[in-house]
Amino acid sequence: MQEYFNLLWTDYTLRTITLGTAVLGAICGMLGSFAVLRKESLLGDAISHAALPGIALAFLITGAKDSGTLLLGALVSGLIGTFWIRGITSKTHLKSDTALGLILSIFFGFGMLLLTFIQKQPNANQAGLDKYLFGQAATLVESDVKLMITVTGISLFVMLLFWKEFKILLFDADYTKTLGFNTKFIDVLITFLIVLAIVLGLQTVGVVLMSAILLAPAAASRQWTNNLGTMVLLSALIGAFSGVFGTAISASQNNLSTGPVIVLVAGAFVLFSFIFSPKRGLLFREIRFRKNRTDLKLMKTLQFMYGIAQDHENISHPHAIRILNNFQGYTRDSLKKLEHEGWISIEGQQWAMTPKGYKQAQEMYNQQKNE
Repeated sequence: MQEYFNLLWTDYTLRTITLGTAVLGAICGMLGSFAVLRKESLLGDAISHAALPGIALAFLITGAKDSGTLLLGALVSGLIGTFWIRGITSKTHLKSDTALGLILSIFFGFGMLLLTFIQKQPNANQAGLDKYLFGQAATLVESDVKLMITVTGISLFVMLLFWKEFKILLFDADYTKTLGFNTKFIDVLITFLIVLAIVLGLQTVGVVLMSAILLAPAAASRQWTNNLGTMVLLSALIGAFSGVFGTAISASQNNLSTGPVIVLVAGAFVLFSFIFSPKRGLLFREIRFRKNRTDLKLMKTLQFMYGIAQDHENISHPHAIRILNNFQGYTRDSLKKLEHEGWISIEGQQWAMTPKGYKQAQEMYNQQKNE
């Protein structure tokens, strides 16, 4: 890893790939947040597969493997696929998942058919188009990175310009209409930016894995925050770090493709977030569950004691601990915790309720009665 960072400043290719994957991760994380919150996670998969025939047709028309031309074809094809999905869901009774599956399969099948046709042409220039299936970060050049940075800057400017509209549309589309906003234009704008991000990543990550780099950073950041701005920023950072770390791991080992490694690193971020995030993480959720279960047993024991103490005029009258043995919520630990809270006092094999404990139990009893 130390060698990687040393080479980063001297090796042009490594520096270009690292910068490109970092920028790609940032824009995908940023715009992927909107796809996740709009519950259109499969849209990224459909668009990336729908872009394949556009790449093949752009090559057939121009006869050149210029990345700008091929990505323009991918953009047009991706947009057509996206609006066909919208049309199917709005004009027919088919659900969105059915429309996504149809477009994904049809476009990808057509794209593979075109690639097979191109491979059989007696023209050596067609070699390498299949790299768009799984991506090849090593083919990135400085012009590609500049294009990524430019598109990222434009996307960020548009997002900030329409931030209020995007935010309202995400959480309440009907309210957005009542405010007089053109919801169709805003929806098309968000979709266009997402398609743009996906098309940019095809050369690096490929058609098959593109949806993962779009959705993984957003899925990870969603576990840490409920604020849209924080989520977008965190998604961009996770995406950028995934790109850098994935490139570093790929460069430090032989025969490791950069795209799949980036996706695996992003997946590791998701797994870590699912387990360790304070609010939604599985670990802290289990801790809270166990604590709540312990607290419930404690309160049940206190209420049981309260029922016993009510039978005496003196609430501090001592009682034998053995009378609690048949109570389901009773444990020695619960007695110690009750004593620690100052709700009971223990002397030898007897317990007595304190005024503080009696008041606490009485409040709980009244609350339950009112409910």
